Amino acid sequence: MSLSHDDHDHFRDECGVFAIVNHPEAANLTYLGLHGLQHRGQESAGIVTAEKGQLYAYRRLGLVSEIFTPQTLDKLPGRMAIGHVRYSTSGESSLSNAQPLTVHCSKGSIAVAHNGNLTNALHLREELENQGAIFQTTTDTEVLVHQIARSGSSLSASVCDALYRAKGAYSILFLSKDEMICVRDPHGIRPLCIGKLDNAWVVSSESVAFDLIGAEFVRDVDPGEMLAFSSDGAMSSSKPFAVAEQRSCLFEYVYFARPDSTIDKVSVYFSRKRMGAILAEESPVEADIVIPVPDSGMAAALGYSERAGIPFEQGLIRSHYVGRTFIEPKQSIRNFGVKLKLNPSRLVLKDKRVIVVDDSLVRGTTSRKIIENIRKSGAREVHFRVSSPPIRHSCKYGIDTPTDEELIANEMSLEEIAQHIGVDSIAYLSIPGLKRAVSETGGFCTACFDGDYPVQYDDKGKKLQLRFEGL
Repeated sequence: MSLSHDDHDHFRDECGVFAIVNHPEAANLTYLGLHGLQHRGQESAGIVTAEKGQLYAYRRLGLVSEIFTPQTLDKLPGRMAIGHVRYSTSGESSLSNAQPLTVHCSKGSIAVAHNGNLTNALHLREELENQGAIFQTTTDTEVLVHQIARSGSSLSASVCDALYRAKGAYSILFLSKDEMICVRDPHGIRPLCIGKLDNAWVVSSESVAFDLIGAEFVRDVDPGEMLAFSSDGAMSSSKPFAVAEQRSCLFEYVYFARPDSTIDKVSVYFSRKRMGAILAEESPVEADIVIPVPDSGMAAALGYSERAGIPFEQGLIRSHYVGRTFIEPKQSIRNFGVKLKLNPSRLVLKDKRVIVVDDSLVRGTTSRKIIENIRKSGAREVHFRVSSPPIRHSCKYGIDTPTDEELIANEMSLEEIAQHIGVDSIAYLSIPGLKRAVSETGGFCTACFDGDYPVQYDDKGKKLQLRFEGL
């Protein structure tokens, strides 16, 4: 049996990208950088390096630690490398969709690693197929590869040409034999930052990857910015795209990013604590203890506890040794998958009025099982507090989300949700409260909460997101 369905009642992680330029151990450091980004995708990983006019690639299904060995890394020479960890948005996981993608064209060999989703990729793909293009994967990323291969100009100019026509969200890396290019979309929906390690430049989806290799965080890549790095470490910056309002993904702060990351100058950990504190102001309730749903609700529960003056306790103990599969006893155990990972502490919960804090509520299936286990452990009252607003709309920008009809907040009232998951009360953080917790000035994408999509899409774009896997 797989843990994938009961592991989290959350959106699925997207992908992570990492790159390094001008370092003798480029492959080894990219391997470590991908370790730091493993939370963003656990289905496949890959590294491509450049050496003496050639690209060397290794991609496999599985976790970073399972894929790469000293022997495989020795076969990835060069002072430049890009890497990718992936979670597919739908359909089966396939090695052909693992990234970075590599192609050979008139410009030589090119590798691409992409985090995000192109909302007009199906339209662009149909155009290219009508012109004779043959696609090898079901990823929207390959659309860009074909467009770049058909452009007659330099790699930088070809990237611009391809992205001028692309719509959606992207933090994307391109590697050739003598150049690495990174681009963040004009709205800055997906995160991307740069750092320095001695004379080497590093690029990552999150700053936490820099900590692991001892690199110094320099800054976030600006929305709409393109950075070009030569093999000797020279860097140039340009902003070739039309200026757009910044609309960074709020869910990075709510759930996706690691708490020890900083995105657009904002600490993820402290923003999550502020979410919990503001939630306590907006939706107080009398209780004896505050407990988190580990690990995603930890920081918000601490913030709620501090602001409300109610003791914080670990009422759910998480097992950190559960793999991605397990064998269930022949005689079925109720809520087995949830119990295997989250065990309620009876001595903490018995006869207590309990506030349970989690970062989000998507379908409600896992939360319902958790609440049932808490009540069986003797809790007198159970109040559920969510440190993000109700999720009513699916994401179009590279996050694996259910359809609108599968989202519990889109189909039920607060009272119906409380009854469905079995709690005495439920409350969510407001959208203004969430924005205030993250930043007083920043612009954010709130589409999953209110349907305000910063980049428009059509029905074909939606079908594409359901069909394409490699984000």
